[in-house]
Amino acid sequence: MATKTTAEKLATIQQGYTLQGATIELGAAIVDDEVHKEAQVRLPLAMMNRHGLVAGATGTGKTVTLHMIAEQLSTAGVPVFLADIKGDLSGLATAGTASEKLTARTSALGQEWSARNFPVEFLCLGGDGNGIPVRATITSFGPILLSRIMDLNDTQESSLQLIFHFADKNNLELIDLKDLRAVIQFLTSDEGKAELADLGGLSKATAGVILRELVGLEAQGMEKFFGEPEFDTAELLRTAPDGRGVISCLELPTLQTKPLLFSTFLMWLLADLFEDLPEAGDLDKPKLVFFLDEAHLLFNGASKAFLDAITTTVRLIRSKGVGIFFVTQTPKDVPADVLGQLANRVQHALRAFTPEDAKALKATVSTFPVSDYDLEETLTSAGIGEAVITVMNEKGAPTPVALTRLRAPESVMGPSADDLVRSTVAASSLLAKYGTAVDNVSAYEKLNGAAPVPTGSPAPGQPPVPASSGSSGGSPADIDAEARRIEEEILGRLSSRPAPAPSSYPVPSAPAPVPAPAPSDPGVFGDLAGALGGALGGGLKNMVRSMGTQLGRDLIRGVFGTSSRRRR
Repeated sequence: MATKTTAEKLATIQQGYTLQGATIELGAAIVDDEVHKEAQVRLPLAMMNRHGLVAGATGTGKTVTLHMIAEQLSTAGVPVFLADIKGDLSGLATAGTASEKLTARTSALGQEWSARNFPVEFLCLGGDGNGIPVRATITSFGPILLSRIMDLNDTQESSLQLIFHFADKNNLELIDLKDLRAVIQFLTSDEGKAELADLGGLSKATAGVILRELVGLEAQGMEKFFGEPEFDTAELLRTAPDGRGVISCLELPTLQTKPLLFSTFLMWLLADLFEDLPEAGDLDKPKLVFFLDEAHLLFNGASKAFLDAITTTVRLIRSKGVGIFFVTQTPKDVPADVLGQLANRVQHALRAFTPEDAKALKATVSTFPVSDYDLEETLTSAGIGEAVITVMNEKGAPTPVALTRLRAPESVMGPSADDLVRSTVAASSLLAKYGTAVDNVSAYEKLNGAAPVPTGSPAPGQPPVPASSGSSGGSPADIDAEARRIEEEILGRLSSRPAPAPSSYPVPSAPAPVPAPAPSDPGVFGDLAGALGGALGGGLKNMVRSMGTQLGRDLIRGVFGTSSRRRR
């Protein structure tokens, strides 16, 4: 094959990256060891939901790359979510400072650099760090993700799914770890023997193993990540008053001690978005771009169910307007089924110090289109802030491979001052909504007959949960309260029934089983049908009975076993 001249190589890159719509400017191409600012490498904004991979050895500039891309997405009005593992990304909130070295670099790239800061919302898991606390309820987190944190095997994961099924079926709200512990303790007690037998496939020994793992999580202090008020992932889709996309920066200060928890929690955020967002098709720009740093943590030792769920989510969430970028060291860290969905590639330098490194290098080279570069040599000799790039163009075809010197961020490449972070958190509109943990009535209180421990004001929009007897009995006040609740669910508005007089939560003398209503006996919903029949008219009685029976059945769960049903 004839060797191309430098001009021919440049023409190929220029033609391949001449795009019509809005773009993310990545940098200038390097051809024959020279930077050519006339050959700009860019990524179509409309193709950001085709997902991507930012890979490279430690210290090659991956974090700076996602920093630079996040800035341009925000400027384009696209919200961004990213995990700040090393504490460097908080600098997005502080304008950068020009220097002679920086100016020389940006001028050589044809970049018109100016110092700017960006709208950042600082988040943290359960209050562990500086930021708005992000919490999830156990029931919405789901059994598959929870199994991942607890390192359960396939059999134990299936058993945990049965426990969730029992709780869903019996209206036992799993809000925090003590709720799940209470349900398992009930099922393994003398009172719960019948219920355990009815579940089928769940042995007392396996339930005991899960209970021990759960106690272990509590001993590690992980209970603060689960609870209410639950974080609404719609908060990640906000824009600032000036139209720029809000960058949600999740601080992960203790990743090294709890890597599974943090990586799985990030997947919960993504899964929750997947369940809640409507289909959007192809858009001019994505609704959200999600960066998953240290992506290998997601996949190490993952069960088949977990990997299948990730693959399904990545494949389908594109049509909901969400782009996902996995950030890791080598492409082999990402399973082939997921890697095949990542159309946009930014590959920083790789090292080949060991036979395993050399094998990974060859595997990486094989995933790129044929190019004018010797990629094995290029990937081992690329400098810091340089990367081999190929993306999907507006026609859905891969662009030419281009070694690129990447643009510089316009905000601080490092952490913002602690005072700035704290003042940003204090001024956030989300602080009043999520800042204080609450403990509403849930499975623990229902099974143990104890009043909840007050930890703060009731969650916004959360009425007290009335007691559930699990049978067709119950006091008139209980039935009336439940009737109001179901009327509101059916009609989608506040009930017109008068509010019942306040009453204290009933405290039984000992834990009691919570039997599931039999399909042939609607139980309490039969009485509720009569109560609502009087309020809404006799003609609705049959409809209410039918819908009431369905309300008592299992929650609808998504691909991760997650549930978007929240008590808001």
